[in-house]
Amino acid sequence: MTQTTAVHDDLPDFSSTLRTPLCELLGCRLPLILAGMGGVARSELVAAVTLTGGFGFLGMAREPLALIEAQVRKVREQTKKRFGVNLIPAGTEPDLLQQQVKLCIRLGVPVVGLFWDIRREVIAQLREAGVTVVHQVGSMAQALEAREAGVDALIVQGVEAGGHVHGRQPLEKILADVLAVVDIPVAAAGGIATGEAVVQLLSQGAQAAVLGTALLATQESFAHEYHKQRVVDATVQDTVLTEDFHINWPAHAAVRVLRNSVTRGEHGDPHTQAHRQPIGEEEGRPIYLFSTDSPLRSMTGDFEAMALYAGLGVGHIASIPSAAERIGEIMQHARLEWHRLHPPEVELSSPVCYAPEFERVRNAELMTRLNELLEAERAGVRVTAQTLAQVPDPATRSLVEAVYRDEVQWCTMLLHAIRAMGGKSSTHTGDFFQKAMAIADVNERLAFLNRGQGWVAKKLRELLPMVEDPVLNRNLARMLDSHVENLDKVNDHLAHPG
Repeated sequence: MTQTTAVHDDLPDFSSTLRTPLCELLGCRLPLILAGMGGVARSELVAAVTLTGGFGFLGMAREPLALIEAQVRKVREQTKKRFGVNLIPAGTEPDLLQQQVKLCIRLGVPVVGLFWDIRREVIAQLREAGVTVVHQVGSMAQALEAREAGVDALIVQGVEAGGHVHGRQPLEKILADVLAVVDIPVAAAGGIATGEAVVQLLSQGAQAAVLGTALLATQESFAHEYHKQRVVDATVQDTVLTEDFHINWPAHAAVRVLRNSVTRGEHGDPHTQAHRQPIGEEEGRPIYLFSTDSPLRSMTGDFEAMALYAGLGVGHIASIPSAAERIGEIMQHARLEWHRLHPPEVELSSPVCYAPEFERVRNAELMTRLNELLEAERAGVRVTAQTLAQVPDPATRSLVEAVYRDEVQWCTMLLHAIRAMGGKSSTHTGDFFQKAMAIADVNERLAFLNRGQGWVAKKLRELLPMVEDPVLNRNLARMLDSHVENLDKVNDHLAHPG
């Protein structure tokens, strides 16, 4: 316990350094979120994470109302801090889902997390009741759809994650793409188990890191000890992405698990067996072979053949400490990594040397202009993404897709440039998006979009002479050429429709 106490002694000052707008929204001190792992993330673990300064989601997918109510009550008995309840519409019967949503509203649950498919009516119902909605997504298209549906924040999940994995892109890639196009807080999930990984993602632009496997293997986790020990004993090579565990979920829903007799094919083809075979029990409920149930404290049975969820962060897990100890260790390493990447500035010995100050002013002006362009490109991405869903004819669709891809590319480039300069990227898009989407006719909307593209080209021509860095100058020149080319293509299309 000595090491943990030492870690916590220096957390207050450091945690304020890492506090993000998403921390403010969720009401937590540390940019660490407990994943809403079904069955595993119960009240004991949620309260422990919350009391340590993070934010916790109760994993309540498909759970009966009585259990949800009891778990919410138990969290509130241990902490007054904000917490969340995680629901999964795709894996829940419609009637039960609606009752779960109504119960969360009635109980005054402050935050609800959602995953898999995007149900606009559920999001609207929760938002209208004043509930903060966080949606986990696995692609940029999903992120845009969730953003347009009105969610307050996103969790971007990389293919490295344990449990159900929606996307197939590495976290670093999908995070960059999503950050390029949305203007709401984004957290990152998938294979995160170290302080170094947390700092890397925060430096990339995420506002929090989501921990799953790292907190599954803790004393407060509701996972069975067998599952916890398998995580401790495992290496990265022991995980596999598979569709073998499918009962209780929609078809073709891949999960990342530890290899076992099921993934080795020792029980036959999971998708062709006509009869369900019980391999365990939880308080009278049968646990079937090939189901998505993972071993819990409340279960008995053949744990080896159950879904042993684990992400690629498993290689960093070598013990089963308390949640506070695990978070303390992660934050200690994050502190060291942060200070390695952000050493304190050294005061200049001569006060008459103004060159560094002049350089800071130039950089500040450049970042302001780059953020101005980023806001415009984000708006362009959102307009083209929304328009694609409304375009029936192939020629127009191909044109809009080309503009969309370019807008995403330049958003990403601008984000990287701002980050490389040590700046903070803007999260705004202005009112261009609303004005564009208010135009019902697609061709008229494209003409309006083209005026925005022309504005960007004008700003780029003004900016290029100011940019001394050869790489950035070259990238901005390419961005200008791309916009001029798209201007010509859209004008030609509008002049010769069909």
